[in-house]
Amino acid sequence: MNDGSKLLAEMNDRSREVFRRVVESYLNNGDPVGSRTLTRTMNEKVSAATIRNVMQDLEYLGLLGSPHISAGRVPTQLGLRMFVDSLLEVGSLNSDDREKIDATLGSNERDVGTMLDRVGSALSGLTHGASLVLAPKHEAPIRHIEFVSLGHDRALVVLVHADGHVENRVFTPPPGQTPSSMREAANFLNALAEGKTLTDLRGAIATEIHKRRREIDVLARDLVESGLAVWENEGDSYERLIVRGRANLLGDDSPAEDLDRIRTLFDDLERKRDIAEFLELTEEGEGVRIFIGSENKLFSLSGSSLVVSPYMNADRKIIGAVGVIGPTRLNYGRIVPIVDYTAQLVGKLLSDRG
Repeated sequence: MNDGSKLLAEMNDRSREVFRRVVESYLNNGDPVGSRTLTRTMNEKVSAATIRNVMQDLEYLGLLGSPHISAGRVPTQLGLRMFVDSLLEVGSLNSDDREKIDATLGSNERDVGTMLDRVGSALSGLTHGASLVLAPKHEAPIRHIEFVSLGHDRALVVLVHADGHVENRVFTPPPGQTPSSMREAANFLNALAEGKTLTDLRGAIATEIHKRRREIDVLARDLVESGLAVWENEGDSYERLIVRGRANLLGDDSPAEDLDRIRTLFDDLERKRDIAEFLELTEEGEGVRIFIGSENKLFSLSGSSLVVSPYMNADRKIIGAVGVIGPTRLNYGRIVPIVDYTAQLVGKLLSDRG
């Protein structure tokens, strides 16, 4: 259960109704909601003073806020998150919106880029927000991979496929990476990539990591059982083997060699973990999601929200996404089915074209 769900479970019916009505009113008109306004819409007859007390409690919980010196309240980012996760009633797609989307995608446009441009224009027009359209992922075998550092927190991956298709993707690399470590990662991947798609490559890296992990376990077992070494943070990505009484090992060549071997294996394992993380960052695909305010790292604007849905190919693999960007007071109940339906339609059209 997330924080929002816990808060909701602790609220009584009156608090839930006040909270829901404040959020729905804010999403409709963007204005702060006062206690006198709510007294006219509540299901039960309550005084403005009672509602003020409830709103103060909701503000204390971090769900409502008071903008400027207004007596009214608006939902906070936490409040909007809780509403979207627990109270949002998503309507079905209305016939007008469906017809406009169908008309946009029903032109039998053969060029995928042109079709996706039309999708973006349709989403912007229907929702009065900005549209986001991620083009299909290319699943042909990879010929060459190159990483290019664009700064301390941004990098570019260039994927050259065997069919001549070239993709450029900007991503945030794992912390601590340098241009030389990126070159090393690219060299390793290029040696492994021949004949493999990006998905195949991720599987191959996972196998390599598992293989190295087993080798370390075999070499470390005797040291740990004899009390000369101990695992710290075992099972975590930052685990390490702490060796005790190293001076006692100097007279025996075999354990010293084992220690060197373990150290080499750990270095190799860490590099492969970094490379695996590179691949995950360049090939992420999520289910239908709503990002609110600062949760939306892609745009990092506290006043924006993103409603995004993936689309899939005939093999049910996520190959791209469509979405809508707008203010946090989006009409989520209407926009969610628009984005969802558009994503499904784009996936179907691309699958039909093979």
